[in-house]
Amino acid sequence: MKSVAVLLSGCGVFDGTEVHEAVLTLLALARAGVKYQCFAPDIEQMHVVNHLTGEVANDEKRNVLVESARIARGEVLNATSLDITQFDALIVPGGFGAAKNLSNFATNGSDCRISPIVETFLREFALANKPVGYMCIAPMMLPIIYPNAKGTIGTDSETGHIFNEMGGKHLNASVVDIVVDEANKVVTTPAYMLANSIAEANEGIEKLVNKVIEMID
Repeated sequence: MKSVAVLLSGCGVFDGTEVHEAVLTLLALARAGVKYQCFAPDIEQMHVVNHLTGEVANDEKRNVLVESARIARGEVLNATSLDITQFDALIVPGGFGAAKNLSNFATNGSDCRISPIVETFLREFALANKPVGYMCIAPMMLPIIYPNAKGTIGTDSETGHIFNEMGGKHLNASVVDIVVDEANKVVTTPAYMLANSIAEANEGIEKLVNKVIEMID
């Protein structure tokens, strides 16, 4: 049975993983008859956002691994425990956690760095030449990991320009489309960078998941 790792970044669109993107990913994998395992880094979140008001809760601290367990129903492993030989592919849902916890793109833009634990995790899949899927804002980490990475975050010209500045090649895509970088075995889709509904987000996510599975040797 094929096995896919799913990297989470907390729980909640404004400070962690976009919950719908994660759940739709897991559903698409399950429907395709693929086994999955969620992972997350055992690190502190950049900050905690009250999802009702959108305000930062300055006096609150949360852990990315602990929060990710909410989405994974407790079935989540520390990113440091990855055994690359057990997995055929990787999928990284978006949400601001990808730009705040997995990396510091939210604050550093084109000078962004990936958290060391996360970078090691992501590079394992690149070095093993295994297919990966990144969605929403998560593709902004790709130019750091892959040479001349091709990908999409949708149609935002400013973010697309930063992607290019970082050494990647950004391609505009609609919410229902995927961009496939055959050379690097990378698939991307805009998801909630553009989606106005869960149904819209699902169309691109399902295509991404199915393409990643198809690319497994």
